[in-house]
Amino acid sequence: MEPLLVTHCGAGSTRVLQDGAEAALAVGMDLLRRGRSALDAVEASVVGLEDDPRTNAGTGSRMRFDGTIQMDAAIMDSRLRAGAVAAIFDVKNPIRVARKVMETPHVLLAGPWATRFARKAGFPAFDVATEGARERLVETRRQIVAGEVPAWARKFRTYPTDTVGAVARDRRGRFAAANSTGGTSFMLPGRVGDSPILGAGLYAGPAGAVATTGVGEEIMRHVLAKHVYDRLESLGPQRACADGLRLFKRTVPIGIIAVSGDGAGEASNRDMAWAANAPPRGRRR
Repeated sequence: MEPLLVTHCGAGSTRVLQDGAEAALAVGMDLLRRGRSALDAVEASVVGLEDDPRTNAGTGSRMRFDGTIQMDAAIMDSRLRAGAVAAIFDVKNPIRVARKVMETPHVLLAGPWATRFARKAGFPAFDVATEGARERLVETRRQIVAGEVPAWARKFRTYPTDTVGAVARDRRGRFAAANSTGGTSFMLPGRVGDSPILGAGLYAGPAGAVATTGVGEEIMRHVLAKHVYDRLESLGPQRACADGLRLFKRTVPIGIIAVSGDGAGEASNRDMAWAANAPPRGRRR
């Protein structure tokens, strides 16, 4: 079976990030062509995206109201093994910590306890804040003081997001999904989005793998990744992604990627930098 890999830089990401999606694809495909697992491939691809300071994941993550950075990440494979971290801080690659959580009896670790776990697992302290993140925080606070908080922030319904993710199928027909995010501007400390929530931000099983991006609160309400996953076999990955997109109003930014035994799929209602080693068949936006 030929390997498949799809990467993305988040609903709302522009073509400026296209080279980032393609670079992440190249890293993961190199592993797949050498016979490595889908799980290894999606982890490596997301590490590459986390290390790109232009994305809102890992290095470059957005700051919350109080100036802290809290990140979410998750990884899952077709054997229903999963690991996730939520509101983790001071680590370079949350997706690597999530992979370590997969090796424990647990699925999700959160907050300072996730960070403590990372230290015990050998991940050193790392400041992911960039000058761009600090500048965005200054602007966010200025808007709040001036009463210019946009409607999307007040309602927590539509706002710019840059969750990164990857889905893969390896030569042995195994599937995996991974994603990582620094959240969004105008978020409260402790807020956890869809990215580390199985069935919402991602899902993988014997039928394939799905990763989503967009407004986390809305994605969780619709259990989007599982909705798409449950339709992979009957609709195929491209139509399943399009079906998931129809759950949302146009005002809600959403992006979906998927792989199955039948190929790959992608759908988004915003610009989204993404890359695949084989183009989705019958792709519709």
